[in-house]
Amino acid sequence: MNEAIAMIRACMIALQDRQKSYADPKHRYVEFQVGNHVFLRISPMKVIKRFGKKGKLCPRFVGPFEILERIVEVAYSYEALDMQQDLSYEEKPIKILDKKEKELRNKMIRLVKVLWKNGSAKDATWELETDMMEQYPQLFRYAEERATTGD
Repeated sequence: MNEAIAMIRACMIALQDRQKSYADPKHRYVEFQVGNHVFLRISPMKVIKRFGKKGKLCPRFVGPFEILERIVEVAYSYEALDMQQDLSYEEKPIKILDKKEKELRNKMIRLVKVLWKNGSAKDATWELETDMMEQYPQLFRYAEERATTGD
């Protein structure tokens, strides 16, 4: 019985070594330096809404974040996010980039293009003006002030 167990263990070790030899060439070891910019992966949970979207349309990465210091070999400190317990966070809008009206069957809806805090201009999204005005009225006050000053 002991000989059979030893033989099975030897076969399992051989199989593990073979699988490791297949996986190792594909593995990349990446090291970051202070000052580099990185994206952070968000855990994909189906129930949590991020950026007002859920499921497939929810972004998988956030950032870029600048690395401030290297703590240990695989741990880095970076600009902090206000993360909740479920690893989600609320994305905050910075400013309104553009406005437009879209005609639906028998009514016009007003849209605004919003630049988000942890995104670039290409990641800006079109949102309903009424929803944004309800949630973030300060954005519209700022946009009105800029329009009156001619900036």
